[in-house]
Amino acid sequence: MNIQFFGAARTVTGSQHMLEINGKKILLECGLYQGKRVECYSRNLKLPYDASSIDLCILSHAHIDHSGNLPNLVKSGFKGDILCTYATRDLCMIMLRDSANIQHHDIKYINKHRQKENLPPLDPIYTLEDAVECLKHFVGLSYDRPREIMPGVTLTFYDAGHILGSAMVVLDIEDKEEKKSFRFLFSGDLGRPDRPILRDPFPVKNADVLIMESTYGDRLHEGTDEANDKLEKIINETIQKGGKVIVPSFAVGRTQELVYTLRGLIETGKISHNLPVFVDSPLAIDTTGIYRLHPEAYDEKAYQILLESKNGDPFGFEMMRYTRTVTESKLLNKMEEPAIIISASGMAEAGRILHHLKNNVEDPKNTILFVGWQAPNTLGRRLVEREKFVKILGREYKRRARVEKINGFSAHADRNEMTDWLDNFEKRPEKTFIVHGDEEASLSFAKHIGKRGFTSIKVPALGETASL
Repeated sequence: MNIQFFGAARTVTGSQHMLEINGKKILLECGLYQGKRVECYSRNLKLPYDASSIDLCILSHAHIDHSGNLPNLVKSGFKGDILCTYATRDLCMIMLRDSANIQHHDIKYINKHRQKENLPPLDPIYTLEDAVECLKHFVGLSYDRPREIMPGVTLTFYDAGHILGSAMVVLDIEDKEEKKSFRFLFSGDLGRPDRPILRDPFPVKNADVLIMESTYGDRLHEGTDEANDKLEKIINETIQKGGKVIVPSFAVGRTQELVYTLRGLIETGKISHNLPVFVDSPLAIDTTGIYRLHPEAYDEKAYQILLESKNGDPFGFEMMRYTRTVTESKLLNKMEEPAIIISASGMAEAGRILHHLKNNVEDPKNTILFVGWQAPNTLGRRLVEREKFVKILGREYKRRARVEKINGFSAHADRNEMTDWLDNFEKRPEKTFIVHGDEEASLSFAKHIGKRGFTSIKVPALGETASL
């Protein structure tokens, strides 16, 4: 009985872990590796195992670095079920189709350059048809409901509090060869306590084997109150100058939390109730619709808003507008009055946000506000670093707009929050594997928890196999 780490090993992307239990193979996640186009294409296209040999796949949540290569898995011969929560299944219905469209555009870009080098064109990793076919394999399960998924293996999902539908994976296993039982726990991506909308991460009390994420294993976040105060200040200062606040935001999770927070600031009078707020992203709009469909995942405050507010919508208020069409989006760029415009993508690499940036980046009255991590070599990173000139849609612009960043909206637990969650264990696991973090963060977190009574801690390398 063993585990092999095929992704998210000393990196934060491409989550894939293979369990071999009682002669059966269970794949935990099948995420896309994200980075430079050409490198990613080869790595994602060629799965490092025989897809047809896998009996079952378990998915912790819908983010593309965890779910994004599932269509390729099915395309490559996988015949089994993909088990996840109901909300994760619904989010994947839109996110995997969106990912297929991105594959289409990426391969066009790659082939354009290959043509110049007289190289043959490449096919996309998967198509829209492959994404739709993959969705037929999804099977939804509720939180806290144990289910025997194969002889000797019982699965239970517990709320991870990361995004809607995110789950920790608990497998209670009867090892037929060793004739012993043990509990296996995969944290998935661990959320933060006391965040809006979603419940706090469930405090699991025991596990014999733990796979733990470490995205922020070497750093701390701003507190919720500090982040909200900073958001209020930035908005009011910009509006007083007659400017707009332009927010590049991830469509899944971050946009919904931001809208929910703005709703609270308006209701308490901290920002004007007459300020127009726009969400200009079809994917974010679809995602918000799915958030509305799953109140079973809400925390108590969000659920009370659903029951008691005038419109029963935690993601709506009088001046809130969702703009789906291209025509509506273009009209936003003709507005002269103050407004908040939230648009994808979160790192300002594609999508409608590019048009909002090019139309607003040269006006010193405006503020460009980032609420998420910006990867190196992205437009978002160049703006966060306050470069004087930035290239947007092929043209260079002088950055005159104010640029601000708020770190407190992260959906990942920081080092102390992960430590507090681990302290719920009644006894330390016999084996702990640290994954889903840059090498420095993973090693730092392993050292940190080693000082708190954890033993037999491993930070596996890509492709490494370990006995359970």
